[in-house]
Amino acid sequence: MKLVILGRDGTINRYRDDHVKSIDELEPLPGALEAVARLNHAGWHTVMATNQPGIGRGLLDMASLNAVHMRLNQLLAEKGGRIDAVFFCPHTPEEGCSCRKPLPGLIEQIGERFGVSLAQVHMVGASLKDLQTAQAAGCIAHLLRGERLGSLDEAQLQAQLTQVPGAKLHDNLTDFADSLIQQERRAKADARGEAMQPDTGPGELAE
Repeated sequence: MKLVILGRDGTINRYRDDHVKSIDELEPLPGALEAVARLNHAGWHTVMATNQPGIGRGLLDMASLNAVHMRLNQLLAEKGGRIDAVFFCPHTPEEGCSCRKPLPGLIEQIGERFGVSLAQVHMVGASLKDLQTAQAAGCIAHLLRGERLGSLDEAQLQAQLTQVPGAKLHDNLTDFADSLIQQERRAKADARGEAMQPDTGPGELAE
């Protein structure tokens, strides 16, 4: 089973300091829904893992959170995509749970639910905390530059990456999807002993 674990805030939708509390505050990032759909069409299952301390703080309830995620899946369906499941931590940092990222509990639940080896699972997020979660769970770590890291220069970004050896940096979710799909195509071509043709635009022919 091919599985990608996605963060939510800053990865699929725009990050808010005050949390996404209703469907009116849900704002998908440009190209993110289409990127998820491309992954789905290439045979990847996508699961979302998100910290939601707003529940523990009383800023939203379960009905509101479910409504946000239902709306997100509706928007994805319009693009031909889907999120297979949503795993979330409702606790505040003060509660000391084992499922709040960067601890690996939430990701381990996903591995158990889907019966996959986490060493083969790609995890994509928009913060150092997401990288640390992927590392703790043994996933393949990917970081998005995105808006949450927009204030960091290249040296600062690289400094974060070096904290998680092997982590890969992408401009956004579209860039990640392109990279993963191309990587898989190259691997299949290599296995067949073929040279992979470059991507071409509409009406163009590969030389």
